[in-house]
Amino acid sequence: MGVEADVDALVAEHLLLVKKIAYHLASRLPPSVQVEDLMQAGMVGLLEAAKQYQAVKGATFATYAGIRIRGAMLDEIRRSDWTPRSVHRKARELAAAMREVETATGRAARDQEVAEKLGVSLDDYHAAVRDAVACKVLSYDDPEWLDGNWEAGSATGDGPAQQDERRRFEGSLAEAIEQLPERERLVLALYYDEELNLREIGSVLGVSESRVCQIHGQALVRLRSRLSGWLAP
Repeated sequence: MGVEADVDALVAEHLLLVKKIAYHLASRLPPSVQVEDLMQAGMVGLLEAAKQYQAVKGATFATYAGIRIRGAMLDEIRRSDWTPRSVHRKARELAAAMREVETATGRAARDQEVAEKLGVSLDDYHAAVRDAVACKVLSYDDPEWLDGNWEAGSATGDGPAQQDERRRFEGSLAEAIEQLPERERLVLALYYDEELNLREIGSVLGVSESRVCQIHGQALVRLRSRLSGWLAP
């Protein structure tokens, strides 16, 4: 009974943590993602954290619970996948067109060049880029965001082979990020590392939130095109 009381007390004490994380994530996702769904998933994460937590030096419950809550919410985002199939298809088309341009020119593809390759206007291209990034999962060191059949995707678990595969992917990703155009690299750093939202990044760069979304989307499309070797044919 004492253990149950401790669990209930931890959950009650950290309810606001679930709400805080849910709203932080929701601010970085499209309106179709319901914050209530994130909070519900986060509550499951909090409950599991309260049941499994063992106080150890240097690890507070809030820190431990925060990781579990955020992980549960990300799992919900992956599981639900609010992105229409047409958006996934368009993302693959964008990446393929960009890859063709960069293979032909030997340099980073420009917006207009990719639009011409696709046979669409520049405005339509920018709209497609914004759509392509709209529902991406928030951790770009996770191969899931490549939006395709990751060639090691069937190898689940944390065994040596899976760990080695992930290390190799992360090495390829780091190299691809380093080779991005400077502004795209900066937007990724501010968004994922500094956890700024699009409006805040726009203030830093002196551009509109819509333009930041375009840059962000183009960066992910460019990475996807350059990491195509990690996708099964």
